Amino acid sequence: MKAIFKFFTKDRKISSVMIILLISSFIFVFDQISKLYVVHFLDLSNRLSITVLPGFIYFKMAWNEGINFGLFANSSDIMRIILIIISILICIGILFWAIKQRSLFLLFYASAIIGGALGNVIDRVIYGAVADFLNITCCGLYNPYSFNIADISIFLGVIGIIFFPTEKNQNKKS
Repeated sequence: MKAIFKFFTKDRKISSVMIILLISSFIFVFDQISKLYVVHFLDLSNRLSITVLPGFIYFKMAWNEGINFGLFANSSDIMRIILIIISILICIGILFWAIKQRSLFLLFYASAIIGGALGNVIDRVIYGAVADFLNITCCGLYNPYSFNIADISIFLGVIGIIFFPTEKNQNKKS
């Protein structure tokens, strides 16, 4: 991994920013293309539901005006603007934290959060809500919630940062 990290440039801060920009841009574009395809080309916004893999994966349209599981949703423009500002501030904070990290994995996880969060911010700006469409149901249990690629990216990034062992705590002796 260190060889990959040195590949980009000798100045680690520029390299970190480049890595974050590339990965978060890829996630952002992938999220937006998936939403464009499913919501508009497959016309999920009018069809409301499409079976992808019966009994397991469905596309179910949900416009989320809040955060996870619809928390803080109230159809207010003020709340939408507040959520946009909070998301952007969190992205900036994560960016500044991430460029100081020495781990390529932590850069990847931070980039996943930034790319996903910005994908959802664009939805709030364009649609007034986040376009959620993925619904996974298993074992006969009904799942009422839908999510999107950005949500998966944010979730995996947060889990990675929380559970990824850093160099400092790997070297500690018990």
